[in-house]
Amino acid sequence: MERNNGMRPQDVAILLKLLLWQHRNWHKKDLAADLFLSPAEVGHSLNRSQLAGLVDPAQKKLMKNAFTEFLLHGFAYVFPVKTGSLTIGVPTAYSAPVLSQHIVSAENVVWPFPEGSMKGQAVPPLYKGAIKASLKDERFYDLLCLCDTLRIGRLREKQKAKELLEEQIHQPL
Repeated sequence: MERNNGMRPQDVAILLKLLLWQHRNWHKKDLAADLFLSPAEVGHSLNRSQLAGLVDPAQKKLMKNAFTEFLLHGFAYVFPVKTGSLTIGVPTAYSAPVLSQHIVSAENVVWPFPEGSMKGQAVPPLYKGAIKASLKDERFYDLLCLCDTLRIGRLREKQKAKELLEEQIHQPL
């Protein structure tokens, strides 16, 4: 029997990138470079995701229905987060452009980052390389921000994030 030590935050980032790269021929080293992870981390992550039924056995295809179910119903419980003190950073969750056009909030939330553009309550990024990877890929940034909303948003914010995530996951490319 295969051993599963549970999902790790970078597993979700890798699965989000697989969603964005679903029609692209990719290699583990490409994922590693794009997400600021080691190739070994990517390999272990794909094995965990395969065991969880989130990636097909060839490790080249995201299982969209299973991933959607996990994000919408389990993600916030597996990777909970609390907001911290005020800091400068990169807008995330409902403060990010992907949601701020739909949701008006009096408070901002940010990933702490000295070169950030907004002051808000600190939210730790999903994984260490999230900010760097997001600055390189706007669509990836949007997906991470929607996921952060599932972790820290209120009901209305979470509902809009779920709607937008489902659209992104199931849209034909």
